[in-house]
Amino acid sequence: MSQRPGAVAPREHAGMSPTRELDSTLSWAVADSWTMTRRELAHWARQPVQMVVGLVFPVMLLLMFSYLIGGGRGVDGDFKDYLVPGMLTMTMAFGLESTMLAVTQDLNKGVIDRFRSMPMNSAAVLVGRSIADMLQSAVGLTVMIAVGYAIGWRWHGGGAAFLGAVGLLLLLRFAMLWIGIYLAMVAGKPELVQAVQILVWPVAFLSNAIAAPDSMPSWLGAVVEWNPMSATATAVRELFGNPVAAGDSWAAANAELLAVVWPVALVAVFFPLAVRRFRELSR
Repeated sequence: MSQRPGAVAPREHAGMSPTRELDSTLSWAVADSWTMTRRELAHWARQPVQMVVGLVFPVMLLLMFSYLIGGGRGVDGDFKDYLVPGMLTMTMAFGLESTMLAVTQDLNKGVIDRFRSMPMNSAAVLVGRSIADMLQSAVGLTVMIAVGYAIGWRWHGGGAAFLGAVGLLLLLRFAMLWIGIYLAMVAGKPELVQAVQILVWPVAFLSNAIAAPDSMPSWLGAVVEWNPMSATATAVRELFGNPVAAGDSWAAANAELLAVVWPVALVAVFFPLAVRRFRELSR
């Protein structure tokens, strides 16, 4: 069986121009990543309960905050119109434990070692896992939007603004995902993932997703306004035409800019860290 270019026998590139060599390497990387994505998608059919639980959990939180707990401190207008975009943002931080567990289980069961022995791109395993997670996140986001609409939430912007808001939410998820993948490989063992996952909760609730910063002590409100999740929540509310928490800080006034800058900066830091960590584990 012939070996793939750039994976095991780089000498096969002899005689190729640099451009053709790069195109060949990229095409194999894409093919390998899609193979790993299909592997992760196949797990959905074998473990449907896990996916259903992941979809139901944020819906339960939305209904609980909307009907049981209530709220709206510091919010002008209908609380549901403020809450739903905030819960959509929080949803982008939830469910990371399934991806983190999958990464650590593959490492500990020797699955990764088998992939390393094959002529495939070294980052394809992580990229495939991330693509599958993003697809699941898109499904979860669709479910949450439908439930929000069912309980009375409405968006008031146009179609482009709606798609822009969804794009910002998925961009935040992509950043959170690579943080989770890196931390999973640092943790190394499935039993340590739960401890790492606990860190998501203070980050998620230390935001303006549920309550306005004006309703908090001044020092806490300042911290909340600079939270990347607050930036996304505020930007999404603006695009949806929903109530936005009042704020005089630079972060509050430039939420849409920060909703792009924060995730891009986090991916720029944690994506190479995750890939480097994966390669170190393969030695």
